[in-house]
Amino acid sequence: MAKTPIDALGPPELLRDIAHVLLTPEQIQQRVVELGAEISEAYQGKDLLIIGVLRGVIFFVADLARAITIPASVDFMSISRYGPSERTRGVVRLIKDLEEPIEGRHVLFVEDIIDTGFTLSYILNILRTRHPASLKVCALLDKQSFRLIDLPIAFRGFQIEDHFVVGYGLDYKQRYRNLPFIGVLKPEVYAPPPATPN
Repeated sequence: MAKTPIDALGPPELLRDIAHVLLTPEQIQQRVVELGAEISEAYQGKDLLIIGVLRGVIFFVADLARAITIPASVDFMSISRYGPSERTRGVVRLIKDLEEPIEGRHVLFVEDIIDTGFTLSYILNILRTRHPASLKVCALLDKQSFRLIDLPIAFRGFQIEDHFVVGYGLDYKQRYRNLPFIGVLKPEVYAPPPATPN
């Protein structure tokens, strides 16, 4: 199947901010199907609950759930981060809790991207207090160069280098989520050069 040209993959005003495509729609969907098969085999005969954090993970969870061939429930949490920056140990606050009970159930926590591991560690600690039968992690993107807390990842989509990535749910200031690929954002978009004095 021929790959879709990048200029047909989104609004021009968003595409011009992309330095290059890191993962094409075809690569993403192929890996999601593979992950779905792995998860289906691992959880055969178990009460599987898929949990994600809004909003970045919605595209991945939707595609992954459809690729899973066993019965599964889906639920979402929502958090807010505040602190010096998203790459520091800023505080994480839960603003939307789960609607499904998880006690005694096999929980698969699905992340779009894992970098430092602080946010994920915080959420997993909350979930463990609710006594699931098991708790594992599935991550679409794993940015290990930023890892500060070592966390086991049972199902991994792609390991990536230290890029500022957007698309397929990932955003910068709530933009670029609707791009069907994962692209590297141009540095001048998120870190514009300082103004030169007159």
